[in-house]
Amino acid sequence: MSYKELAKNLIDQIPDSKMYYIVAYLQGAAVPEEMPNAETIASIKELESGGGTLFTGSTEELFAELMEG
Repeated sequence: MSYKELAKNLIDQIPDSKMYYIVAYLQGAAVPEEMPNAETIASIKELESGGGTLFTGSTEELFAELMEG
């Protein structure tokens, strides 16, 4: 079975209340920009080279720490 045939079979299983999201996705509305910005690229490079800060804790603790700084 081709992907196209599979998609046609699966679309019948999607409830009408969710079809808006499928149509929007197929039209490209839900496809995000895949290219990270310069700040994100720099951060990734920093982490890959062993830099950056590793945080291990709860989300609540993270936000408390961020609010302190």
